[in-house]
Amino acid sequence: MNELEQLSDFIFNFDLEITHCDVVETAKICVLDSFSAAVGASKDKLIVDIIKKYKEFYNSENENGIYVWGHNIKLPVVQAAFINAMMGHKLELDDVHTNSKTHIGTVVVPTAICLAQYLKSSPKEFLEAVICGYEVMSRIGMGFGVSSHRNKGWHVTSTAGTFGAAAAAAKLLKLNVKETTHALGMAGTQSFGLWAFLEDSASSKILHPARAASSGIEAAMLAKAGMTGPVSILSANDGNLFKAMSDEYDMAKVTKDLGVVFEIKNVDNKPYPCCRSTHCAIDSAIQLKKLYIIDVDDIEEVQIGTYLVGYKQCGLTEGSKNPGTSTEAKFSTPYTFATAMINGNVSLEHFTAESINNEYVHSLLKKVTVYSDDEFTKRYPMHWGCKAKIVMKDKNVYEIEVKDASGSVYNPVSKNDIKNKAIPLLKVAYEDSVIEKILNIEKYSDMFMESFMKQEAEN
Repeated sequence: MNELEQLSDFIFNFDLEITHCDVVETAKICVLDSFSAAVGASKDKLIVDIIKKYKEFYNSENENGIYVWGHNIKLPVVQAAFINAMMGHKLELDDVHTNSKTHIGTVVVPTAICLAQYLKSSPKEFLEAVICGYEVMSRIGMGFGVSSHRNKGWHVTSTAGTFGAAAAAAKLLKLNVKETTHALGMAGTQSFGLWAFLEDSASSKILHPARAASSGIEAAMLAKAGMTGPVSILSANDGNLFKAMSDEYDMAKVTKDLGVVFEIKNVDNKPYPCCRSTHCAIDSAIQLKKLYIIDVDDIEEVQIGTYLVGYKQCGLTEGSKNPGTSTEAKFSTPYTFATAMINGNVSLEHFTAESINNEYVHSLLKKVTVYSDDEFTKRYPMHWGCKAKIVMKDKNVYEIEVKDASGSVYNPVSKNDIKNKAIPLLKVAYEDSVIEKILNIEKYSDMFMESFMKQEAEN
C-alpha cells in the first residue's frame, strides 16, 4: 500500500473504543476551542454580510438544512460547513499543529459537526471523524516540509486542509478503504491556498479553511457516488503534489507511527487573537514587564530575533512594520509586541481601528526591528521561539528568550484556561452550558441536535 492507502486503512479501521482516553479527551477540547473561536466571529460584519449573500443564493429552508453557528439561518450541509469554517479562522484564535503549521480545528471541526448533524451520526462517530481529520491533516502537512512549503508561498491550512476534511467526511459517510483513498486523492487534486493575501492586506485568508472544508466533503461525497481520484497524488511521476509544492517534502512523515502516535495531542491552543508567529514576541513583552520596571517612554530600540518563517510572515512586509488594518496588525510582530508592552496583554479589543491607529502604540512599534535568527530557524517547526532585546535610552539592556509560546505543547495552558477562553466567545450567541455539553458529548444521543442549535441560535 502507498501512503494514501495506508491513511485510508487507518481511517476505515479507527475505533474510538480501542483508543486511549487521553486522545478522546483531547478531541473534545479541540472541538470546544474550535467551535468557540468560530462562534466568537459569528457577528463580525464581514461574516454577517457573507451569510446574507449566501442566503440569497440558497434560500430554500428544508429539513435537511444545517444551521450556521450563531444564526437562525439554515444552509445546505456543504455551504454551512463552508461558512462555519470561515468563521473559525476569522479571529485568529484557532488551534495550531506546530509541526505541520496547520490550523486543523477550523477545517475539521466544522466539517465533522455539520456532516454529523446532517447524517444524524452518534457522538462516537463524530469524535472518530474529528480524530481522523486531525491525524490526516497534520501528517499531510508535515509531509509537505513546513519551511519549504511555506517559503514557496503556500498556506498549508488549505493545502493539507482538503485532506483533513475529506478524512473526517469519509469516516462519517462510512466509505470503504478504496473509496476513502479516492476521496483523499480528489482532496489532493483540489489542494490550494497562497499567502498573497498578506501583501495586499486582503481579507480572503478565511476563504482557505472554508474551501478546504467544502472541497473535502465534496470529495468524499463524489467517492461515495463512484468517482475515482488519483491514488498516486503524493507520488505520481506527473502531477506529484508534494514535489509540486515543496523542495523538502518527506513522504515518510505521512505514515510514521500512524495509529501509535496521535498528532491531535500535539496541538497548540492560542491565547492571543493574532498570528501564532507573533505569540513568542507577545510573551517576551509580558515577561519583560513582569521581570523589570521598564518605562516605555525611555525605550530607545527593540530587537526581536525569530525563525525565518515568522520573520517573513510578521516582520518583513510594510504592513507588519506599519499596520493600518486588522489583518496587518494581526500579522505584525512590532505591533503585537508594542501592544503587549504597553497593555500587558493582547486581546480582541486591540485589533479595532482605534487601537491599531493609536499614536502611542505606533511610536513604540516603530522602534521594533524584527530579524531572522538562524538559531530559531533551526528549531522550527518543533519550537516557535524568539529572543527580545530592549535597549533603553540610558543604555541599560533587558533581554529574554522564549523557546515556546504559551499554549504550545511544551508550554501548555490548562483545560480550565481553554474553558475560560471559550466563555466570552460563546456568549456572542450561546449559553455557557454548551461547554459542558461538548466536553460530555458521549452522554447525548446525537451531536448538536437541530432543536438545540435553533434554540441557541435564537438567543
